Amino acid sequence: FFKSKGHTIIPSASLIPKETDPSALFTTAGMHPLVPYLLGEDHPGGKRVANVQKCIRTADIDEVGDNRHLTFFEMMGNWSFGDYFKKEAIEWSFEFLTDKKWLGLDPKRIYATVFKGENGIPRDDDSIKIWKETFNKAGMKANVAGEDEMIKNNTRIIPLNAENNFWIASTTGPCGPDTEMFYDTRPKEGEMNDTFMNLVKSGRLIEIWNNVFMEYEKIKSEKLKVKSDGLPDYEYIKLKQQNVDTGMGVERTLAVLNGKETVF
Repeated sequence: FFKSKGHTIIPSASLIPKETDPSALFTTAGMHPLVPYLLGEDHPGGKRVANVQKCIRTADIDEVGDNRHLTFFEMMGNWSFGDYFKKEAIEWSFEFLTDKKWLGLDPKRIYATVFKGENGIPRDDDSIKIWKETFNKAGMKANVAGEDEMIKNNTRIIPLNAENNFWIASTTGPCGPDTEMFYDTRPKEGEMNDTFMNLVKSGRLIEIWNNVFMEYEKIKSEKLKVKSDGLPDYEYIKLKQQNVDTGMGVERTLAVLNGKETVF
């Protein structure tokens, strides 16, 4: 699919990061080996690449055992290094998920979260607009959830805080707001009428894809060395290019394609 969209297919990097990267013991995400290119270095494959990256992640190891978290997993991803941005990323995600030529998932079972704004970074109204247009083209009305984060009637788009919809691999580095796609694993239960978090915790909604719009770098602040609590302060600066970093779990995708509620 992404080759047809002009992407170079690259191999998975090693699970052990290069010696030049002391920030982590293991490769924790698809973006980890690609940080230099997100920061502006030229990639030999060009401005568009796609891959399936092997990952080991222990930061959320306490979550392992629910319906979706794994310690070792594989992450499919497509990348834009200063080339396309939100519109193409969202539209291609929806096309790959729902087109009968590709995964053929039911579009009526897809929900999207977006960044609601925090840390001086505004709400991602661009993604909300693109999602509304994308759902409308598929014949669906797409309302935006309010502060109560309730999914009911035609709610399809849920703005969430930085903890849920702002991605960074470590304490500092390239980062940005994201939009995540969730799939309804139990449509037989009828129309939803609950908070987004309750639906995720119950396993009815499962995240299958995350599109990160990396346009910032989080750095230690030079203006204010430490906050009043003695911890270092940080600021977000604009990168010289707008990037797309997506991650789609192979195991989660296989689970929903096979009508299962859990990756296990």
